[in-house]
Amino acid sequence: QVQLVESGGGLVQAGGSLRLSCAASGSVFAINSMGWYRQAPGQQREMVATITTGGSTVTANSVKGRFTISRDNAKNTVYLQMNSLKPEDTAVYYCYANRLGLGYWGQGTQVTVSS
Repeated sequence: QVQLVESGGGLVQAGGSLRLSCAASGSVFAINSMGWYRQAPGQQREMVATITTGGSTVTANSVKGRFTISRDNAKNTVYLQMNSLKPEDTAVYYCYANRLGLGYWGQGTQVTVSS
């Protein structure tokens, strides 16, 4: 089992920045990819960015150039630096980890961007 705890969400004005953190605990050995997804009200959950243990990243086109995912393998923590935030970035952001083919989710953290 893997437990994921997110932090860093909140309310910010458009154009502002936030950094999300997600710490993994439990059976963290053999976690390969980690990432961030988000879900806005009435919308499906969508991938924001993912990163492998080796540092390979995939970033959604909607946030490319504004959001950066990074990972500290020693701390089993993944980060999402979000700059130039827009109202359409408002959503619950979920941390995700894949370990040996099984997916694990955090409880989510709310990000609200006011115009």
